[in-house]
Order: sequence, then C-alpha cells, then structure tokens
Amino acid sequence: MRPWAGSWRWITLVLLAWGTLLFYIGGHLVRDSEHPERSSRELSKILAKLERLKQQNEDLRRMAESLRIPEGQADAGSLAAERLRSLEDQLTRAKQKIHSFQKLTGDGPGPTQEELRRRVENGVKEFWYFVRSEVKKLANMETSERQKYADTLLQDLGNQERSIMTDLYYLSQADGVGEWRIKEAKDLSDLVQNRITYLQNPSDCSKARKLVCNINKGCGYGCQLHHVVYCFMIAYGTQRTLILESHNWRYAPGGWETVFLPVSNSCTDRSGASTGHWSGEAHDKDVQVVELPIVDSLHPRPPYLPLAIPEDLAPRLHRLHGDPSVWWVSQFVKYLVRPQSWLEKEIQQTTAKLGFKHPIIGVHVRRTDKVGTEAAFHPIEEYMVHVEEQYQHLARRIHVDKKRVYLATDDPSLLQEAKTKYPDYEFISDNSISWSAGLHNRYTENSLRGVILDIHFLSQTDFLVCTFSSQVCRVAYEIMQTLHPDASSYFYSLDDIYYFGGQNAHNQIAVYPHQPRNSEDIPLEPGDVIGVAGNHWDGYSKGINRKMGRTGLYPSYKVKEKIETVKYPTYPEADKLLSAQKK
Repeated sequence: MRPWAGSWRWITLVLLAWGTLLFYIGGHLVRDSEHPERSSRELSKILAKLERLKQQNEDLRRMAESLRIPEGQADAGSLAAERLRSLEDQLTRAKQKIHSFQKLTGDGPGPTQEELRRRVENGVKEFWYFVRSEVKKLANMETSERQKYADTLLQDLGNQERSIMTDLYYLSQADGVGEWRIKEAKDLSDLVQNRITYLQNPSDCSKARKLVCNINKGCGYGCQLHHVVYCFMIAYGTQRTLILESHNWRYAPGGWETVFLPVSNSCTDRSGASTGHWSGEAHDKDVQVVELPIVDSLHPRPPYLPLAIPEDLAPRLHRLHGDPSVWWVSQFVKYLVRPQSWLEKEIQQTTAKLGFKHPIIGVHVRRTDKVGTEAAFHPIEEYMVHVEEQYQHLARRIHVDKKRVYLATDDPSLLQEAKTKYPDYEFISDNSISWSAGLHNRYTENSLRGVILDIHFLSQTDFLVCTFSSQVCRVAYEIMQTLHPDASSYFYSLDDIYYFGGQNAHNQIAVYPHQPRNSEDIPLEPGDVIGVAGNHWDGYSKGINRKMGRTGLYPSYKVKEKIETVKYPTYPEADKLLSAQKK
C-alpha cells in the first residue's frame, strides 16, 4: 500500500481531535449560559484558540497535499514517512494543548490542586494540635527547663511551618496555574509598557500636552528615582508626556540619558504655547506645559498617587498579585531604568566577576546617615536569622549546593565581619561599592554606578532581607516584581512595611471582630477601616480605627488590604497597536 493511503489514518485522527475540541467547546458554552460574564471571558479564550487551530488546520492540509506520491516515485516513501512522523508529533502536541485548555477552563479544580489543598488543610490542623499540646506542657514545666524546651519547640514549629508553606507553593503551581500566572504577568506588563511608550512618543511633540519634572530633588538616588516615578504616574493619569529635566544631575552631569535610555524617543522639548505651575488637573486643562513640584509641595493632590491602581486593571491585578500597588509602581520603575548599552555591559561583566548565581539571598545593610535618624542600628545577626530561615524553605523545593548571600552595604567593614561569623555561607559583595556609598563619595558617577549595581543584584536574588526604611531596598523590591509573576512575599523587612514617599493613606479593612485584651489593643468589627501605621512582625500591627478614632494594636490576620482604584485613562489607541503587533 502506498504511503498516501496509510496517511489517511493520521488525517482522520487530526479531524477527530478537531471534532472533540468543537464538541467540548459547545458543551462548555451551554454549561456557562447561566453565567454570561464568565461565558464572555471563556468565549474570548476559545476564539483565540480557534484562530490558532484554524492556522494549524491549514498547515495540516498543506502537509497532507505534500504527502501525495506521484506514480512511479516509490523511492519517495522514506520522505513521506518522515512527514508522517512530523504530523504525528503535531497531533500529540495538539492533544496536550487541548488537555491543558480543558484543565484551565473546566468546571472544577484539577486533581493535583485538590490533593495539595487537602494536604495544606491537614497540615494546618496538625500544626494547631501540636501547638496546643506543647504550650500546655510548657505551662507546667519547671523554670530551669523552659528555655531549652522553648528552643526545641521553636525548631519543631519552624519545620511544620515550612512544610505547610512548601505545600502552598506547589498548590500555586498546580494544574497549569503556574503557567497561567507567568503568561498573565507578561500580558499585563506588556500592556502597561506599551501604553507608557505610546504616551511618551506623541505624533507631534509641538502640540503634545506635557508635564515637566526636574530630577534634582535634594536626596539620594533611590529617593530621586521615586520622585521621577511620582511625576510619571501623574503624567500617565493626566495624559501628558513626561519631560524629564536632568541636565547637571548631581549624580551624572550629562543627564539621565547618559545612564538610562531616554524617557522619550521623539519628545524631549519642554516648549509649548502656554506654561504654568501645577494647580490641579481640571484647572490646568488649557495649559499645554505644566511644571510639577516635589510631592511634599503638591497641592491639590490628584487621585493618581500611590497606593492607588487603575480601575481597568484592578480585577486582573487582584487575581495575579499579592500587592497590586507595588506592581503598579514597579511598571514605571521598569520603564525608567532601562540601561544604556555601556551599563548593560557593565552589569554583565560584574555578574561574571562576582560569580553571581542562584540560589542566592540578598541582604542590604544601610548604616552611615540612616542610623539614628531614619532607622535603628541592626547587627548582621538580625539579618542572618531570616537568611537561614529562607534557605531552609528553599531546601524543600530545590537543591541548595551552597548558601550564597549578596551583601550590599555602605559599611566596608561588614563583609569581613559577616565572613568571620558565618563561615558556612558564601558572601558575594564588592567592597569598592561599599566605599563609594560613603557620605564623602555619595554624589559621584562612581557612586551612581555602585548603587545601580547593588539594586540590580538585590532585585535578582531569590529573597530580600533588608530595612524598608531604605529607598534602595524598596527600589530593589519594586524591580523584583517585574522579574516574577508575583514576588510580593519575597522579602523580610527588619523595620517598616512597604511604602511610597508621599503616598495617600494606607488602609486595611477588618474581616474578623476583635475584642481588646489589654489597654494597647483596639477593637475591630468587620468592615471597619484601619489606617495602617506599621507591622510589628509578631502577629500584630499598629493602626487607627477610623470609625472610632482609636489608635493601637490589632491581630494582623484579622484584616485585609483596602486597595484603592482610580479611573486612569485606558489609552485604547495604544491597546489597538499592541493587538495589531501580536497578530
């Protein structure tokens, strides 16, 4: 029998796979007819899938035609057999995609997800049984034995906590959810980056509405970068092209563009028909060029300041990310710190020189001007407790060949101290950066190079231990969000919670009631709005119950974040261009 006749078996299988998918889609739409909002979302996914399958069908048709062997060319059988194998491979991949598609859009969770959920549920129960039993023993124990017993108890509790957290990690990756999260994060970031690019490159700069921001705020690099982010957010919200004035920048006299890519390729001229100082979005609507002050002097305050996020992206961000506000800030940082070629080369060379590789945990120790003013002194031991804890977490998921720490500090003596006290760790650091971070070298190009490299490597680590009172640490944490689908939990701060200088109020909502047990506690009722002052990292946070006007402590688990949403512009023209590019 000629190969062409045998190949019909494969073509039949392909058509059968098509029919199976169409049957599944039809049934799926019928099942969802009572849920129109869900049906609409699923229909969009299905139509996209059908477009791809249509193209694959055309490819298969052409392949089938090519399998025809003319009379008298029996020696072409080997070529046909090879093409049949290729067709079989394509069919296998199509079946796998259909199976994955069914798992993501089916009526219930996949088997792995349910197995892990039950494991976590059981782990939490056992955790409570263990704690209840051991605490009772502790209460009846002689004072002389309590310290040793408490140490053992903490070790056992740590092991159980790590087991539960490991199961939760695998649960977050189960049944295709990990792949979905990666794709959704990329799609959302591409959407925002495309909108920013569209805003920053108007078709006619002379007619564009502009917002002027001067980088030379009287503070360090991290603070100045956040100043530009604040300007950018207001520019985005008011649909004005950001003009960044950076000539004679105290870090680099040649300006921002000598270090990072320009914020615009086509519009860097601040000139316009009319110019004025910020006096509010509505009042400035007829002014072409608006100059923005530092956030401390901003009045009136527009709604676009952190920690608010765009209303149109909010549902997707709530689903994807553990801290949508940080994710939103990170997208402007991502656009701003795109390196010039010389800086990119410098980063690559330094990576090789330091031997930077994973697994690795980042530690940022800020001393000098911060200690005693904005932050307390923290010895290296405080940081290393959390480094060791994270390595115990990592060891349950991956092979840890060596416990590496990237140490960033403005104290040149700390590297040797860390190596002496922790010989089991490999500390990766560049002491020349530590020297350049000193107060006498702070505002130089060499210092700028050092802080950029430190932030880059800290953001690249698997976990960050630092003090959020430092802008450098917060910038590294923000960039970290652009490198993972959700890195909101990849940190431990020895002092503050995350904040953005000049932000609007940070509020939480009570989800469980709380009755004060002492004079330091405040009462909570579900729905109460709590203004957050900080987390004590001991199970309690401090804040003010806005309904009662009382300030005090409350259990952190009894509240959830109150994420404010704002009607940012949606830039439909930019979205159309992005859709066209994907086609």
